[in-house]
Amino acid sequence: MGRRNLDECDADRIKKILLLGVEGDKRKIYFEKAVCEAGIDYEFCDWNNFLLLEKRKDLKQCIIKIDAPKWDSSILNDLDKLTNQYKKALFTLTEQPFGAYFNHPMDILELLDKRKCKQKLIQNGIPVTKPIFHTFSKSDELLSFMRGNQWRQVFIKPVTGSGAAGVSALRFVPTKNKIVLYTCAQLFENKLINTKRMHRLEQDKAVEFLDVLLKLDCIVEKWHRKSSCQSKDNDYIDNQYYFDLRVIVQDGRIDYILPRLSKGPITNLHLNNLSIPFNELNLKTSVVDELCDVCIKAAACYPRLNSVGLDVLLEKDSEKPYIIEMNAQGDLMHKDVYGDNIIYKRQIELINNIMLKSSLGL
Repeated sequence: MGRRNLDECDADRIKKILLLGVEGDKRKIYFEKAVCEAGIDYEFCDWNNFLLLEKRKDLKQCIIKIDAPKWDSSILNDLDKLTNQYKKALFTLTEQPFGAYFNHPMDILELLDKRKCKQKLIQNGIPVTKPIFHTFSKSDELLSFMRGNQWRQVFIKPVTGSGAAGVSALRFVPTKNKIVLYTCAQLFENKLINTKRMHRLEQDKAVEFLDVLLKLDCIVEKWHRKSSCQSKDNDYIDNQYYFDLRVIVQDGRIDYILPRLSKGPITNLHLNNLSIPFNELNLKTSVVDELCDVCIKAAACYPRLNSVGLDVLLEKDSEKPYIIEMNAQGDLMHKDVYGDNIIYKRQIELINNIMLKSSLGL
């Protein structure tokens, strides 16, 4: 009788990492590198085969780390369909008897919704880029709102998009009826195609683009003026850049901060923008302390997420930090993985601690 109880306890102990991800993805490659260095039992499952997990009998012995699947379309009009498929998969994963989740599927799901995430941060007193909790179905509604509220600049984002998909920065000067829109999407045959370069649209072309974009479920936010800095890169001496920050918070600690520099309003690095070491910003200690405090408090709003990536801006002049958005799968930093691989090594450390607690029955 006693021996059977021991066997049952052992069956419930977490012994293995199971990574659900995409074959060939850099997240997989460098996470595996950290796993191998730590010598932890590890298994990979491709998203194409994730339904096979339902047949597994050993899931109680696994801690699962969930990476994002690979979208099979760059057409923004397909976002809802693709996101709904992903939501269904995340729900399916919650029904499986895993020993633990590194990031819980339901919280990953909530962070996919920019509007819902922003509402939670506001409820918890976290400073965020100001959202307009009102939907606009066409450009003249949005322009009328901006005119009436004397807002000259806004960001428009599909609620479920990632990687700057459909993100657009709009400038509107009512007195001159001047409209300028910056985006990395392109309108083709009444469909929006996500690209890897910036486009500048004016007047009628900007309005035409907006009318299609606003048919998606979008969140509109105030365009805060970002702080600027000078890059020390030899190719960009004395050039002034706007910047924001990608901050990685893991288990209540900031493990990485990467400044992203751009001449324009959208800073995502896959758009050939620059990045520099954080210390080259030469920020005041008080600014860094406030930045860290805000990011840690924002991450604490989601205690079932061991790792989150936050996009944060420092407002021009005041240098006050504002959370732009959060990402439960934003842990890939190329400068890190090609360097010391700090982020994934720290994840393995956290997972190892979860395994140790499980072995002790805690």
